[in-house]
Amino acid sequence: MKTSIKGWGWVGLVGALAFVTNAAVAKDITLGYVAAGMQYPFNVAAAKGFEAAAKAAGVKTVILDAKTSVERQGNAVDDLIAQKVDGIAVLPIDAVVAQSWVDRAASHNIPFVAVATQIGDPQKHPVKDVYPKLTALVASDEVHAGYNAGQIAATLLPKDRTANIAIVEGAPGYPTVWQTTQGFKEGLEKAGIKYRIVASQPTDWTPEKGESVCQNMLTAHPDIDLFFNQADDMVIGCARAVHAAGSHAKLIGRGGSRLGINAIKVGDVDGTVCIQPGKMGQLAFKALYAAVTNPGTPKAQFVDVDTPQVTKASLAQCVPEW
Repeated sequence: MKTSIKGWGWVGLVGALAFVTNAAVAKDITLGYVAAGMQYPFNVAAAKGFEAAAKAAGVKTVILDAKTSVERQGNAVDDLIAQKVDGIAVLPIDAVVAQSWVDRAASHNIPFVAVATQIGDPQKHPVKDVYPKLTALVASDEVHAGYNAGQIAATLLPKDRTANIAIVEGAPGYPTVWQTTQGFKEGLEKAGIKYRIVASQPTDWTPEKGESVCQNMLTAHPDIDLFFNQADDMVIGCARAVHAAGSHAKLIGRGGSRLGINAIKVGDVDGTVCIQPGKMGQLAFKALYAAVTNPGTPKAQFVDVDTPQVTKASLAQCVPEW
């Protein structure tokens, strides 16, 4: 035994034992992940990022799909608690309702990580003010993402008059909707742009809804200078509506999806903000695994995923993940 210790050296022996111990621990860990709706590429990318990171670490996962139902998502969390999983990650549909899910998990000493969407009322708490019972929030600062979109828009809008802007929102209940709108306005105002919001309407995140909403907005306001779409899926549909109407409105998206980046390449869309759901999923696993394996891990961490601006001149800034 002594010879073996000398052969390894203390550092090598400790490292080897740690590797064996961590591998053994990982085999006994099961983590749950509840997606908002796997019909959306963004949600699929986030879930795949989480699952891939878990697989690489040798950790078992239970992946559930809420199919855009808040009730179903709450039931999925309850099911995972009943299964006594070691940790839970959720991309919440409703930030306020999700607070009760975090409370229930905490009462069972189950670490909980939120992905992409904060927990609690976003109009009362900034994104970095993480709900105290949450292990971590792994997300982009959506106010800053909106600010970046506003900065892109400022380069496209007229400077000699008040610009007419329409906002194609995401689905109601998502903090992203309010946060990105706030940041978008801040970006325009920082650039000194004079503007008026002539229309702002919620959607269901889909290209079809984006197209129909933009058609209606152009009918009511044919002089719209720019559409800010809060997801690249919607900007694709909106681009079809703008083209069909013979409008010269500029188009800004949010997401950095493959469709969005390709639309910028061919000139159908003017810019977007790169969001990285796969990276969020990976970092969510990392935060959850750390909390499970080390109970002393600090709570209420904010793990920021950056959101670079993307135009035709800066396509290299974004590698699409969805």
